[in-house]
Amino acid sequence: MERRNRNILVVLIGIVITVAMLSSFGLGLFAPETARIQLPTPAASQSPAPQGGEDGYIRVDVTPETVQNIIARTLTRPDSYGRSVTIEDFWGEGSSGVTRAVVWVDGGWTHTTATLPGGAVRHSIVGREQFWLWYEGSGAVLTGPAQAGDADLEGQRIPTYEDVLSLETERISSAGYEEKEGQLCIFVELEPDHLGYVERYWISVDSGLLTAAETRLHGQLVYRMSADAVERPVPEEADFRLPDGTVLHEPASAVPTAAPAPAQ
Repeated sequence: MERRNRNILVVLIGIVITVAMLSSFGLGLFAPETARIQLPTPAASQSPAPQGGEDGYIRVDVTPETVQNIIARTLTRPDSYGRSVTIEDFWGEGSSGVTRAVVWVDGGWTHTTATLPGGAVRHSIVGREQFWLWYEGSGAVLTGPAQAGDADLEGQRIPTYEDVLSLETERISSAGYEEKEGQLCIFVELEPDHLGYVERYWISVDSGLLTAAETRLHGQLVYRMSADAVERPVPEEADFRLPDGTVLHEPASAVPTAAPAPAQ
């Protein structure tokens, strides 16, 4: 009898150990795979807030609470591209100042050529934690160490989606999907600041770039940034050289390929 009880005890201990091991290691074999976020494609712009999911993905609503996480997890800025950006400042009574910039980005380098409202042309190149800044027609080049985000240098005011990621979540009053300039975008609006300014941002789902931004004061537009379609990779005419001809970076698209050997 005692031996039979001992055998039953051994069996029970074995069952407990087996259950513990399954709890620690085996649940992943039977649990469904964690759902992955999927944004709508540009072609799906007729459905600005898609629901449901398939193939292990879920399409999520963009809300003030989720928008920063969605941007960080799903959008990727291209490594090489070029585009034109227009920045407008409205000073009241219909007057405005317009800055037009051409931006080339390649391999961590950024070259921005900005034509300012007065006609002056300002260049800036940022790369390898260094910046170079000069005005066209002048050989004087200002240089120094660059920090993260210095691609928008010396007041060119071309925001990036990192500006949205750095916002305090409680300042975001509205977020969702919107079509802007023919592109499906993630839209973010902020609460008015202490002066009453309201900022709005549109980030392209296709390119991962911030494609538009505006600031309003008591409903009046005071600042607007808009960008043309992105050219990928950076165009062949892009260069990253200083006024004296020093080449800081050579884009892959600008490097000539070897000519094929002549046929024998």
